Amino acid sequence: AGAGTCGPAGSGPAAPSGPAREQPALEPVLPEEPNGTDGAKAPKVNCEERNTTGIERFTLQILNVSQDLMEFLNPNSSDCTLVLFYTPWCRFSASLAPHFNSLPRAFPTLRFLALDASQHSSLSTRFGTVAVPNILLFQGAKPMARFNHTDRTLETLKDFIFNQTGIEAKSDVAVTKEDWEGPLPSVLTKGIDWLLLFSVLFLASFVLYATLRTESIRWLIPGQEHEHQE
Repeated sequence: AGAGTCGPAGSGPAAPSGPAREQPALEPVLPEEPNGTDGAKAPKVNCEERNTTGIERFTLQILNVSQDLMEFLNPNSSDCTLVLFYTPWCRFSASLAPHFNSLPRAFPTLRFLALDASQHSSLSTRFGTVAVPNILLFQGAKPMARFNHTDRTLETLKDFIFNQTGIEAKSDVAVTKEDWEGPLPSVLTKGIDWLLLFSVLFLASFVLYATLRTESIRWLIPGQEHEHQE
């Protein structure tokens, strides 16, 4: 899947400009511990598995810009949700996409959400997702663990969920052609880096102003005009 991150999460070309909001306090997130050799070790998060009766299609849900993550997390519940913070212009997010798209089939009793971090900057600040892709495991509305591996594949994601929750993945699930197509995009979205464009325009304007200013001062100095004509 490729190692690395893109960041900061809210500074990419897709980041919208809008009114400033009061940023909530940072939520503490426990780091993921290295895999141990003790197979009987108790899970760190005791997840309440959801009832899958009547659900025919297990898929990832992507939040749009108007949807709030906290509306999808029940603070009074013990069910677990894996949330991916990504950006469509980050190549590491794109390489992770097919693997994350296949997770709902591997763990049908868990919920999986994804959101564009550049469109939810307040959440990125709240949970410390300064770079993407970033994966958090929530129990109810509380973040419990963060996926820290640089090797982001279906197998490493399965191991992370099992180590944290004790829930085993379905063995017959693999990344398919449909997983490369969506719902999370595996193709980079091209956009304009407005911050870079503004920086270039500002620099060009400053150089032009400095040049014109220098020429104006030069013509005001006595004797400079005749020297220039000679």
